[in-house]
Amino acid sequence: MDRVEGQQIITAEFMGTFFLVLMGCGAAAGGRSAAEISVVFGLIVMIMIYSFGNVSGAHFNPAVSVGFVVAGRMPARRLPIYLTAQFLGALAAAALLLPAFPEAAGYGAVRPAEGIGPIAAGVYEFVFTFLLMLVILNVSTGHQEKGIMAGVAIGASVLILALVGGPITGAAMNPARALGPAAVEGVWKPLAIYLVAPVLGAAAAAPFCSWIQRDQCCPTGPEVRK
Repeated sequence: MDRVEGQQIITAEFMGTFFLVLMGCGAAAGGRSAAEISVVFGLIVMIMIYSFGNVSGAHFNPAVSVGFVVAGRMPARRLPIYLTAQFLGALAAAALLLPAFPEAAGYGAVRPAEGIGPIAAGVYEFVFTFLLMLVILNVSTGHQEKGIMAGVAIGASVLILALVGGPITGAAMNPARALGPAAVEGVWKPLAIYLVAPVLGAAAAAPFCSWIQRDQCCPTGPEVRK
């Protein structure tokens, strides 16, 4: 990876994560219904995949980037630039929501529903992200989410998981998406769940995909080693 490619990846991952958080959490801060918020998240993920999938692979999610590394589809040395761009993009978007919705409660921050303890919430986030990563691995090439139907499949997965998981844990499935609103709101207590569980879920999806799909899931080649 040369310097120019690195800059392109950083820009694409920053912008994709920025708009994911801006639109999705903006819908939440604006008081939209749970169904509307889920649709917004699903659609913005799909749009950003088609916009940047050929540049960075359109991860927009630290858990997804880790999942690709565990699957052997992306070299670990690329991980720091992905994570840096994703977290900065999420923080920038959340900061931009502050003046737009000064009275909003939470700015799209995620937390377990009443009665859902931290362990249960972590299990749910693990399972949700496991399924999301499993879909991504099966519709992507290498670490690139750029197939014709990849955006539709992944966007639909986010939408469905948000509809089902939103009332339970908020269905973050994305440490960057969880961090941005939490930083703006200044509430850190439940954040560890959303930083750790999605990463573990995405990492677990890789060996499962390899086992059930064999060579069809995690092919290796020159494009993976770059």
